[in-house]
Amino acid sequence: MAISADQPRPHVLVAGCGALGGAIASALTHNAEVWGIRRTASAIPKGVHPAPADLMDRASLAKVVPEAPDIMIYCLTPSTYDDAGYRGAYVDGLANLLAVTDTSNLKRLFFISSTSVYGQDDDSEVDETSPVAPRRFSGQRVLEGERLALASGVPSTVIRFSGIYGPGRGRFLESVMEGELNPDSPGPYTNRIHEQDAMAACVHLVHQALEGKPLDDCYLASDCEPVRLDRVVAWIRQQLPCKPPLSDGRRGGRGGSKRCNNRRLLATGFEFTYPDFRSGYRPMIEAIRRGRLS
Repeated sequence: MAISADQPRPHVLVAGCGALGGAIASALTHNAEVWGIRRTASAIPKGVHPAPADLMDRASLAKVVPEAPDIMIYCLTPSTYDDAGYRGAYVDGLANLLAVTDTSNLKRLFFISSTSVYGQDDDSEVDETSPVAPRRFSGQRVLEGERLALASGVPSTVIRFSGIYGPGRGRFLESVMEGELNPDSPGPYTNRIHEQDAMAACVHLVHQALEGKPLDDCYLASDCEPVRLDRVVAWIRQQLPCKPPLSDGRRGGRGGSKRCNNRRLLATGFEFTYPDFRSGYRPMIEAIRRGRLS
């Protein structure tokens, strides 16, 4: 997105500057004035205007939100992984933010969601039009947040990310190396997106909104190759020295078995840097070989 020198830079508010939200906020500073909400100001990325506040505290929020932002991105993770934590992160925090923000200039609210809203466990393909019936409270609260955003009265888009992985998220590789995964064959279908592509997909859609291009109310952001868990594990075991799988190792994941379809996102012109798990895990595996993966 190109902005001429005589144009005012758009104002973007990112609520939740953790790993993903912080990366999104940093990327957007090239073309926009960006404010980042996080409890601790020192944790907000350099170049982002710090807006330290607790999203559970409307009074503190009201003091830091910028006046009439053009874009809002809501990208929270729970502080506790129970029902109350998910409700606070995905529902109550969003309600508080909307209550204290002047949305008169808002071109788009982006709600960062998850494919946990799907309950399918039959290998079927899912897209943005598929039924949503999450089985766990976590997905139920995420879905509640989606509906709150879409019913807020402001233009809103939900981005449903599948499992995010990358250099700072190496737990899955470690599990395979330690033999903690012993999936059935055939295993359940799994879906993932590299953290760089997750950031880039959100930034791409933000630019589309700022350019006045029409957006759908939901995009499924997952890479181009849904794949069975046992195939992923077998491939990694070919690349790295791994302990034998434990007899009581984990057989599958918690996400059911479904195949996420990303055609709607691709139709916007978005291009993946890591379109499949091999291209994404290969640099991480090289980093492990060099002893540098964090």
